Amino acid sequence: MLTVASDIEVLARFGRALADPIRCRLLLALREAPAYPSDLAEALGISRTRLSNHLACLRDCGLVVTSPDGRRTRYELADERLGAALDDLRSAVVAVETDRTCPDAEKRACC
Repeated sequence: MLTVASDIEVLARFGRALADPIRCRLLLALREAPAYPSDLAEALGISRTRLSNHLACLRDCGLVVTSPDGRRTRYELADERLGAALDDLRSAVVAVETDRTCPDAEKRACC
């Protein structure tokens, strides 16, 4: 059963999904068109196992949905407006000082 998430929960789920570069790449790929896991794994250059874990996260976050297609499963964005949201986020100006990063940026793979 699908439920409507609160505004804060939606933002938290979106943030969790975007916290990983592979999931970002997946969302951008699905923004272009629905796809099958084998095609996504090949396009991103990652194993099917690794891809499966990331797709599960995106499903849990409510950002992607699946559609059965014979013996295969196709993935797509849960809402077409997510594509526009991704475009808006990509074009947003982020105020980052180039001489400053988190103290543990390398360890956390951020900044």
